[in-house]
Amino acid sequence: MAQDWRDLTFLHWAVPPGRLDRYMPPGVRPDTFEGRSYVGLVPFRMVDAGFGARHRVPWAGTFLETNVRVYSVDRHGRRGVVFLSLDCNRSIVVVGARTTLAVPYRWARMTHAVEHAAAADEHIYTARLRWPGVRASSRIRVRVGDAQPRTPLMDFLSARWGAHTSRWGRTIYVPNIHEPWPIRAAEVIELDDGLLGSVGLGELTQRPPDDVAFSDGVHAQFGVPTSANRPRR
Repeated sequence: MAQDWRDLTFLHWAVPPGRLDRYMPPGVRPDTFEGRSYVGLVPFRMVDAGFGARHRVPWAGTFLETNVRVYSVDRHGRRGVVFLSLDCNRSIVVVGARTTLAVPYRWARMTHAVEHAAAADEHIYTARLRWPGVRASSRIRVRVGDAQPRTPLMDFLSARWGAHTSRWGRTIYVPNIHEPWPIRAAEVIELDDGLLGSVGLGELTQRPPDDVAFSDGVHAQFGVPTSANRPRR
């Protein structure tokens, strides 16, 4: 599969690694940077998703998404992402992803808008779940600044070349490739979020994020999923 990730905001909170143990699939542990793990709240636009480089899916391949994610490493040293939730505004995507990849997509009403100003653009993301048994919403507004160098922490958070998930009792590693993220400075103007609380991490919203950044986006390609118990060749 291939897709573009556009207009993406990274909001991250540092937490003790033990806080995230219960979210890890078997054989996977929380990854750390200078002794701390991180929880990410990441809204963005998915554009032209499809099968292979040339088979983009019309309509259903472009949508809004906000994910709550943590960072993982398996017993063979493969670093990745564990998604705690992925909310999007395409119900067909939710059904397909939950069925084939066993990832926790949820259907939501979502918007993304850009307000242009002389000083800096502001991106506004909203989400309201339409998912049985869960009531949560989110509103994020960030002011985007100039390009900036990637820090070692941002490399740790953004240079993740796969995802760990669990299916039928087995831990699966899904590899991906993309160019390094072009990073821009960002400032949180408004944050009223319930998505973190919907996955049991609501206490994080009681304090500002520890790291905030924005990216215009990258093109990504996914490889064939493999067992996380299988060592790299």
